[in-house]
Amino acid sequence: MFSRGALQAALHPLAAVPRGQGWNLAELSGLLPPDAALVEAAVLVPLVERDVLSVLLTRRTDALRHHAGQVSFPGGRVDGSDDGPVAAALREAREEIGLAPAQVELLGFLDPLATITGYRVLPVVAHVASDFVAVPEPGEVAEVFEVPLDWLLEPANLQHIEFQFQGGKRRVLEFSRHADAAGQRIWGATASILYNLRERLCAGGPGSGQ
Repeated sequence: MFSRGALQAALHPLAAVPRGQGWNLAELSGLLPPDAALVEAAVLVPLVERDVLSVLLTRRTDALRHHAGQVSFPGGRVDGSDDGPVAAALREAREEIGLAPAQVELLGFLDPLATITGYRVLPVVAHVASDFVAVPEPGEVAEVFEVPLDWLLEPANLQHIEFQFQGGKRRVLEFSRHADAAGQRIWGATASILYNLRERLCAGGPGSGQ
């Protein structure tokens, strides 16, 4: 199990918000306008210690206009009223799953991620109190579940799926639908964020993101 110190050493410190459009931007070549200004967004990557250290994830409701039914982290667009990405991630986590800021210990940032929908997502990694009980917002979140971090860090559990899209070969990441993943389909941006977490933890610190 990773200690808090080991986790923090692998992340960008809270005092140094990472720059850049996204570590995966090259993979979106031809899918975004060349001069597109990506919209700022933030997600919380919550780690909670039960019997093992696990990552808390949500499944969005099927009624949403965007990303219906998909597995994601609590988060969303950085609003003008937010005091930066950390505040946005905490606000969204409170709104979506009832996570109070007092139950959160912030650890640091992962690398920014660009999405095909035109967002620059900044993941904020945090420890969550072990007695936290999620209260999903029914209009947005259908389910909250946890996946052991060790399982997510195992390379054999992550697939690199290639497909043809808009005249080119594209790649999407997807975790196996194993019992350890609660049988959920964890793919796309969420899988890419978890991949970035794995790469930084296993390589040992900032600068190791892909």
